[in-house]
Amino acid sequence: MKIMKTRKAIVALALGALSLGALDANAQHENYFRAIGTPHKPKVEISFNRYYSSEGLWDLMKKIAAAHPDLAKVESIGKSVQGRDILTITITDFSTGKDTDKPAMWIDGNIHSNEIQGGEFSLYVAWYLTEMYADNDFIKQLLKEKTFYITPTINPDARNNFFKEPNNANTPRSGMLVLDNDGDGLAGEDMMDDLDGDGNITMMIRKSPTGRFIKDPLDSRRLMMVGPDQVGEYEMLGQEGIDNDGDGEVNDDGIGYYDPNRDWGWNWQPDYIQRGALRYPFTLPENRAIMEFVMKHPNIAGAQSFHNSGGMILRGPGAEEDVNTYTREDIRIYDAIGKVGQEMIPGYRYITVYKDLYTVFGGELDWFYGNRGVFTYSNELMNPYLYFHKDGGGRGNQDEQFRVDQLLTFGDAFVNWKEYEHPQFGTVEIGGFKKTFGRAHPGFLLEQDAHRNAAFTIFHAYHTPKLSVMNVEEEDLGGGLKAITATIFNERMMPTHASQDLKYKIERPDYVTISGAKVVAGFVVEDEDRNKFKEQKSSPEKIAVENIPGMSAVKVKWIVSSGSNYSISVNSAKGGKATWKK
Repeated sequence: MKIMKTRKAIVALALGALSLGALDANAQHENYFRAIGTPHKPKVEISFNRYYSSEGLWDLMKKIAAAHPDLAKVESIGKSVQGRDILTITITDFSTGKDTDKPAMWIDGNIHSNEIQGGEFSLYVAWYLTEMYADNDFIKQLLKEKTFYITPTINPDARNNFFKEPNNANTPRSGMLVLDNDGDGLAGEDMMDDLDGDGNITMMIRKSPTGRFIKDPLDSRRLMMVGPDQVGEYEMLGQEGIDNDGDGEVNDDGIGYYDPNRDWGWNWQPDYIQRGALRYPFTLPENRAIMEFVMKHPNIAGAQSFHNSGGMILRGPGAEEDVNTYTREDIRIYDAIGKVGQEMIPGYRYITVYKDLYTVFGGELDWFYGNRGVFTYSNELMNPYLYFHKDGGGRGNQDEQFRVDQLLTFGDAFVNWKEYEHPQFGTVEIGGFKKTFGRAHPGFLLEQDAHRNAAFTIFHAYHTPKLSVMNVEEEDLGGGLKAITATIFNERMMPTHASQDLKYKIERPDYVTISGAKVVAGFVVEDEDRNKFKEQKSSPEKIAVENIPGMSAVKVKWIVSSGSNYSISVNSAKGGKATWKK
């Protein structure tokens, strides 16, 4: 009896504890409230004020897919140079149809390994769409109609190298192939040397009677150049490191140098013309995996790539030689979306690569549009405007960076100068800004800019084609015949075929099909007022339409001899599907 009473007491205590736990949980929920535009109780908690390794990104992608199985799935679409998976997460409402049956948006980041925040920005899109689906009608409708294919890092090998190995803000830009950068017949014999062991490759200075620099009396971290009639105290020795191969240069034969964004098969040029190109287009397996996935998914109508830095929304062409590829009709759409982006992301400028930045041959941006007819932007993330909301553009300067570190990051961005006995240069001082500062966002700015860039990408995806069948009309022609006319309307800005697509017939036509009726003849209505029709003599029940422009419509017409309960369907590779039933 005592044992039974004891057990009952334990059960009662356990139930009481559970009840108190539930009350505590409810109390906690009552102590915070949903902020507008933000998931309230996300199934997957992600901190967007930090950076993740490739494995960290993949783990979060898998958690999103596990928490939202009806909205997300993760797959490997290829392998990196070192054999890592290239993971892509597909986001759509699978209950409303296959991902491949809907207009799709491709999103990627981190093609340049030091341009890290593209990984977090891409992941933010996947997280935001899945977590907001239940609470936001716009997101819910968007995922019913659209698909997102998101690859947070194209360059997983070198992403990890950037974080885990000695680097500065600009290295490595390439992937992990080791090449002979200094032309001495050896590869990788003068890699980065982290002399102070802090994971950052900073700068070396040395006292010199003929130096041109002094330390700022008000901030000893900052070097100041003296006037032309003055002698300083320090000379600059360049990057922290050792001349391992004795060629007079420090750290000059490390990883790379090649540029993964010069490897794409549109207007590709060899290395002696385009520095950073490799042997031929798609030499790199990472880029080849993306290309093969895109080729297998003709429903991709829009694309976004995230880079850093400078606060830019870029469109092609990358080279002036390609200027005629982008037609006036398509530039009008690029401009309409890009200029809205400028409003959405303060301090960012919408510009054209070759005209406003520099020349690029073999870039991803131009491959997507030139080879696939996909409207594509590349955003250069992190704008110094975000620091103090002034100047509004550019890549910042050292004076500003010191000001930021003084007022906003409280010294956390800088490695203070300290002496080191260098085997070649004698007593030097090593110090400078950390690798994750300057090009990369500090944590407190990361989530805001991620959201704004994600919102721009969602706006772009929203304006991929959306088709509907409307204004179906019947006319009795006598003799047992009747005419059926249908209007196919595209409710968004982007056409079902870009000009480049039409020029090279990249994608199949859009098909408008009538079912449940015996078709005698089928026509595309070219000008109804002037009674101009283009007859399709072969398979007239399935009319091939060359293009359905944005915010516009096409009309088709059938002559049928029977059919009272017919249906009309539209099937477009980039525009998705639509159906009308009588």
